[in-house]
Amino acid sequence: MKPLFLNPPTFEDFDGGAGARYQASREVTSFWYPTWLCYPAGMIEGSRVVDAPVQKLDLDACIRIAADYDMVVMYTSTPTFALDVETARRIKESKPGTVTVLTGPHVSVLPDESLQRAGGAIDIVCRGEFDYSVKELAEGRDWGNVVGISFMKDGTVVSNPDRPPITDLDALPFASQVYQRDLAINEYIIPHFKHPYVSIYTSRGCPARCVFCLWPQTFSGRTMRTRSAESVYQEVKWIKENMPGLKEISFDDDTFTANREHARAVAEKIRPLGLSWVVNARANCDYETLKIMRNAGLRHVVVGYESGSDQILKNIKKGVTRPQAEEFTRNCKKLGITIHGAFIMGLPGETRETIRETIEYAKRLDLDSIQVSLASPYPGTEFYELCKKEGWLVSDTFLDDTGHQDCVINYPHLSNREIFDSVETFYNKFYFRPRYIARSIMKMITSSEDRRKLLKEGAQYLAYMKKRKECKSCQ
Repeated sequence: MKPLFLNPPTFEDFDGGAGARYQASREVTSFWYPTWLCYPAGMIEGSRVVDAPVQKLDLDACIRIAADYDMVVMYTSTPTFALDVETARRIKESKPGTVTVLTGPHVSVLPDESLQRAGGAIDIVCRGEFDYSVKELAEGRDWGNVVGISFMKDGTVVSNPDRPPITDLDALPFASQVYQRDLAINEYIIPHFKHPYVSIYTSRGCPARCVFCLWPQTFSGRTMRTRSAESVYQEVKWIKENMPGLKEISFDDDTFTANREHARAVAEKIRPLGLSWVVNARANCDYETLKIMRNAGLRHVVVGYESGSDQILKNIKKGVTRPQAEEFTRNCKKLGITIHGAFIMGLPGETRETIRETIEYAKRLDLDSIQVSLASPYPGTEFYELCKKEGWLVSDTFLDDTGHQDCVINYPHLSNREIFDSVETFYNKFYFRPRYIARSIMKMITSSEDRRKLLKEGAQYLAYMKKRKECKSCQ
């Protein structure tokens, strides 16, 4: 079978692809690459990857494209599951013989429920890493002999044995080659990255125990598996030689610095290539590793600080203390590494006081940029089980009518409305500080590129907050 790998259409500017940690429309336009879909696509002749939200394709356009393929493989998420099933249904109505396959954390955790809710629109769900499962399906292997999948047979769900996590990551194709073949690279934007950028993985899995984090608990696992430094070097070298306008590489591993020996080896190997790069880092990475990476071209780190409350950090099993995070931040600044800090409002133990504490903490850290998300207890995580047990969940939609994050948690001492409103308060108190404004003005004075970028992002942010307020006030 000839497969189409489809990141389905959803909301305007919706960042929900097979690479996004939180599926939602963002305050400033952001798009991650559908990296997970690109690995099996690179192994199957005649395949194609379509990223509908980025390529501005509506459902009708996707149906027309799907007509040329025998199998449609879609990445789905908890917030978009119903929409994605409807996309599959419409594709089957147009061409009934099409085999429809869903992948991603949601169906990995809830395969039976997903197939039953789909009502025949979905033929197969892949549980966990689906690279080789999809390849074997495309080769025509009998479904009963493909491990890692579930499907309906005679009205009941058949679940084949689990597929072991891939250990030989070097055997996988270069996702970047599929990007170049099928995707509009200039349309992938992360505000705090240089543009254009390309995102690749050097590992899968994360050994951290964070109770809220979707990927290690449901999909990639808590055992970190790494590519060889040579394999990473070869892909980065290919990118440099074949994507000459590219300005930055993102190593979008769950946590690039979780294996410091691997992080150092990759840094030393790619250093001669002279490229700027970005990683996801934990705020306990040591100075020497940061220095080695900086000397090899590391420009920027994305760091999950999550909260300024020591108790909340313990509650979520973060494994990083505030003093460690503060030292890490000082080290990055000393080395000239910029930081994008990620924070989450509404984690277990959140109160009005911890919200104020976290905002003041972020201001003291004085990071280069921040992202503030609402705590989302996705099925399959410890956080979800805790919320169910305590009766904190008030909804299972996760998104409002425009695709923006909604707060689905209501604590006895803190309402979901207060948590929702805290995001805007956080952004305003962080970004409208005299120190941050002065720094931004200086950037705009000294760089026309920064001026255009900051003005555009500022306009997007104000429009986002207006939409967010309007949608919430309608409820």
